[in-house]
Amino acid sequence: MGDLVNLNHARKARAKQQAQADAAANRVKHGRSKVEKLADRQAAARRDALLDGAKQDEPKKD
Repeated sequence: MGDLVNLNHARKARAKQQAQADAAANRVKHGRSKVEKLADRQAAARRDALLDGAKQDEPKKD
């Protein structure tokens, strides 16, 4: 016979592990300094400007 597993304990353990993973992801996402956030915004603006500059106009249909 196999080991008995309390499903409530298993469910709560899985939820706790997921919450810890979410917390770690949020720490990485939101735990940045003002300078890092500014650098990311500037890089995104540079990237968007580069993509907009490379965009080709659609030919006019007469």
